Amino acid sequence: MLTKTDDKGTGRLRALVPSGLLRSLLRRPAAPGAGSLAGLFRRDKRSQVERLRRLTFWMLSIGVFLPWVGSLGWLSRATGTEPIPLMLLGIVLLIPFSLLQVRMVRAAMDGTTANREIVASGVIALVVLATQDGHLWSWGLAALAWSTSTALLLSRSATLLATLGATAVGLYLLWPGAPDSPQALAIYSDEESFGATIGGYIGISLVLPWANRFQLWFWEVVRAAEAGKEAQARLAVTEERLRFARDLHDLVGHSLSAIAVKSEVAVKLARADADRAAAEMGEVRGLAREALKEIRTAVRGYRTVDLDAELRSMVAVLEADGVQCTLQAPPDGVPEELATLLSWLVREGTTNVLRHSRATRCRISIMLQEDQAVLEMTNDGAADVRGRGGTGLTGMAERVASSGGSVTAGPHGSGEFRLRAVVPLEGVR
Repeated sequence: MLTKTDDKGTGRLRALVPSGLLRSLLRRPAAPGAGSLAGLFRRDKRSQVERLRRLTFWMLSIGVFLPWVGSLGWLSRATGTEPIPLMLLGIVLLIPFSLLQVRMVRAAMDGTTANREIVASGVIALVVLATQDGHLWSWGLAALAWSTSTALLLSRSATLLATLGATAVGLYLLWPGAPDSPQALAIYSDEESFGATIGGYIGISLVLPWANRFQLWFWEVVRAAEAGKEAQARLAVTEERLRFARDLHDLVGHSLSAIAVKSEVAVKLARADADRAAAEMGEVRGLAREALKEIRTAVRGYRTVDLDAELRSMVAVLEADGVQCTLQAPPDGVPEELATLLSWLVREGTTNVLRHSRATRCRISIMLQEDQAVLEMTNDGAADVRGRGGTGLTGMAERVASSGGSVTAGPHGSGEFRLRAVVPLEGVR
């Protein structure tokens, strides 16, 4: 029966290990020339956190574009009476101003300071406002841009002072005069337009810096949550190592101590009582064999793979990458040795889907027939597979062949790609 992903198991996996970390563990470098055509159309495989970081950076960098949009818009409407050298000076000054803005945004996202950039960009903005005679929504946006970027690096009280100061300076230096003055009438059609422009400028100047601060706070919360997940995953690995070391000590510690004691007794009895010394060495041999057996049992338990958990893990990785998955597995499970091989095949198949396709759907099916097990992974992101294959498919074919099985991979149906592995049950017993 075709079933949907085990949401509960998938949720536990996503809660423990970040999706980006899981995908990085699965991926391997592509073989030269493999999937080159598919790479042109492959979706962006960056993790959600990385995409959010880039989006946050561009949203916080709105101050970089504001003065350029305003000034170029003003120049496009210039009447020809404005001083050309002063306008060119304003454009030139916006170049270092924008570079300083970018440095300030990066410093804010990295959690560092940028005091020199704050002062330098503030001086440049002041020079632009003092030398340009334009609209509040043209050159006046330099003051707004400075306050939006500065708000990312200052405390709340300092942000409030910087916002009020920048707004006041912009209004003071670019105030067009009374609503009925010739300068204002050249820009505004009536008093209502004059008031709306002034009010809108003040409102945006007071709101946008705080909106930037909120966006930065949201990014810091997400980054802290992601760091917590990675720390939790590392802690889980460390705890597992400690548990294995403790189990290994409990299993063989006593046996090795007994072997050491009995070996010393045998050495002392070697000349005085050879028969007793031989008996002691026989016990030493028995203890050594028992210790070896216990170690093999412990290691076998660690090497045995839980196929059900492995399937949920791979489905979680695919769904985290935007691939919708369906899963079909035997209700009674599979033999232990076969589970290990099938888990490895599913992992390699998942890597191929992530690395070499642009799939949006994937179907994983495991069927137990009379004398063989059949694994099929089908996705709708078939790529050009002509030419030499990658090392992943070659490795799968060699490993399955050693168990008497076979692996086939290629287009299947319209726009689908199917990986099919057939493993005889006798081959893994």
